[in-house]
Amino acid sequence: MYHFDWIKRHAERTPGKLALVDAHTGQQWTYAELNGRINQLANFMQHQLGLRQGDRISLLAQNSADYFVILFACGRLGVILNTLNWRLTAPELAYILADCTPSALFYEGMFAPVVDQLRPELPCDQFVVLGESAPAGEWVYEQAIAGETAVPPTSSRLTYDDTWAIIYTSGTTGHPKGAQVTYGNFFYNAVGMGQAIQLTANDVNLNVLPTFHIGGLGLYAGPTLHAGGTLVVMRAFDPAQFMALVQQYQVSVLLLVPAIYLMLSQYAEFDPAKLASIRHWASGGSSLPPNLVHLFAEKGIIIQQGFGMTETGPTVFLITREDAVRKAGSVGKPVLHTDVTIRDRDGRVLGPNEVGELCIRGGNVTSGYWNRPEATAKALIDGWLHSGDAAMVDDEGFYTIVDRWKDMYISGGENVYPAEVENVIYGHTAVAEVAVIGVPHAKWQEVGRALIVLKEGQAATEDEIIAFCQGKLARYKIPKSVIFMDKPLPRTAAGKVLKRELREEYGQVVE
Repeated sequence: MYHFDWIKRHAERTPGKLALVDAHTGQQWTYAELNGRINQLANFMQHQLGLRQGDRISLLAQNSADYFVILFACGRLGVILNTLNWRLTAPELAYILADCTPSALFYEGMFAPVVDQLRPELPCDQFVVLGESAPAGEWVYEQAIAGETAVPPTSSRLTYDDTWAIIYTSGTTGHPKGAQVTYGNFFYNAVGMGQAIQLTANDVNLNVLPTFHIGGLGLYAGPTLHAGGTLVVMRAFDPAQFMALVQQYQVSVLLLVPAIYLMLSQYAEFDPAKLASIRHWASGGSSLPPNLVHLFAEKGIIIQQGFGMTETGPTVFLITREDAVRKAGSVGKPVLHTDVTIRDRDGRVLGPNEVGELCIRGGNVTSGYWNRPEATAKALIDGWLHSGDAAMVDDEGFYTIVDRWKDMYISGGENVYPAEVENVIYGHTAVAEVAVIGVPHAKWQEVGRALIVLKEGQAATEDEIIAFCQGKLARYKIPKSVIFMDKPLPRTAAGKVLKRELREEYGQVVE
């Protein structure tokens, strides 16, 4: 018996309500139409591809509404969806495909050259192409499902602990791990986030985040469909199209990453008055510099910062609108049905204003990593997920993500968390992007190095940046060197800076 079919229930209750819009193709479906399309695909997967509960399929495509059709069709059969980061190289994709061993690969036609490179190593021989044509022996997606009935397929008996998707972590260190995202994880994320922002069927969400990523599936796409609202899927972020879509569909709830807020702040045509339909703005994926919070607040836009992980479905925290500016830099308090603690390296729970590792427990927490029992045992201890993030809670109960444990460095015996230094440097008017890394030093063990991308038309010097930090940071925290970059900082799909790459390229010894 299938307990998780939000679309089927909305199709029964509000069949004519607009459910899903693909902003790239212009296609749109009511809940009744979406329910029928999901049935068609599920029947094709069951009868033509021979897929059964527990089988995996992989999907390689840019953002589209079909991600959600495929996700819910998988749900009707108990098939597990593996979404692939299309930015990865063929060898990186080959590793993931060999690890999750899909029975079929769905791919967008534009990725045919990459798929051709992968074919000799692929663990499957069934292919479905999202496009107008396909090689001999492969299926064209639209043609395949057009011939299938829209009645419900034979469904599987599932529980909240069954895996709905395998989403691989970004692999900032070593090979990526496949986080098992269960039906319960999706459900608790929808409930927790839905309650945190008072989401209703009247809301419209514009999704601009990568749909191969947990953020694109879960913020706020999943909660919006759970509430019976309308989801508009944008293929790729473009500020002009973004503003047009907000006005066209009267978008009401929105979650962006800091890199997009930075782009909007520098977009000459950005006009908050044209975006008055948005009642809720949020940020996630990486730390939002407090100066951006204040900058947008001056424009009448209050950004609520949150925090989540692939392993938590993803939502853990979201700060309230009332506290977002006063507590800029904080991610607020845990959402409904999620518990958190801060622990030291020995597992002891710490008190207020002490930095330790963030640990998370709740229905939104992953059941583990696919084919990685050792990694699962290391991350999940007595029901608590050890996040690898350094965090602290203040006397009012507000949490701050200080940095990643692995990004912390030690200078002269003192711990330095780069995010704190970066937030100060972001206050310089010429700085567009900044990342701080620790580099070896003969005397102090490690010292900071700031890697900076300047705003267009702006200038600054190394001495100027270092002087700007004086009086704002303890001396041991102030970077000893600055490198100005002529390209954007490398980032993951969620907007996190790839510090490993920066350390490899710019981590030379400082004399």
